[in-house]
Amino acid sequence: MKSFAELIDGYRNFRKNAWAAQRERWSELAEGQSPQVMVIACSDSRADPMQIFDAAPGEIFVVRNVAAMVPPFETTPGNHGVSAALEFAIQFLNVREVVVMGHGFCGGCKAALTQDLHGTRPGEGGFIANWVAMLDEVRDPIVAELGTEGREAERALEHAAVKVSLKNLRTFPCVQAKEGKGSLKLYGAFFAISDGVLHLLDEQTGEFNPAD
Repeated sequence: MKSFAELIDGYRNFRKNAWAAQRERWSELAEGQSPQVMVIACSDSRADPMQIFDAAPGEIFVVRNVAAMVPPFETTPGNHGVSAALEFAIQFLNVREVVVMGHGFCGGCKAALTQDLHGTRPGEGGFIANWVAMLDEVRDPIVAELGTEGREAERALEHAAVKVSLKNLRTFPCVQAKEGKGSLKLYGAFFAISDGVLHLLDEQTGEFNPAD
């Protein structure tokens, strides 16, 4: 794994090669951005949307957090990072598509499944526990059927997490309005780290099918 010093070496290589090769593109981006797609993904170092979708700079507006979660719309005081990013993308950048992309072997989903962090204090696991508690409602039937251990249970919750985020997305008035008019589309996706296959959610059947 690379240290920060090694990442700086990578930056120098980027600056010398990739940036220089796309200098005109970067000059255009300095004037502003106009991505069509927003991707809400996990912070996991193995599931980078830019790499998975082979996207160029300026093509995707990306928000990443633990387990690729979207909280429901609410107006209580606080720092609503995902909500602010969503509002900015939809209302100001006018993105036309929003993708929620979960992934395999997700640590956040595993924490929600096992509840290993339940009862811990903020700063010691409590922030994570409170965040993934958004999955409690879908967790219970999965645990009842499959238990809390093993890939089958983990995969079931990873898939369910994408559906929860899509459901929560639709609680935002701006999403409701634009999806209702047909000017915004929502998609669910799942990247399987072990084989590199992207799966897309069919909301009619609730199943995830390989994109290829």
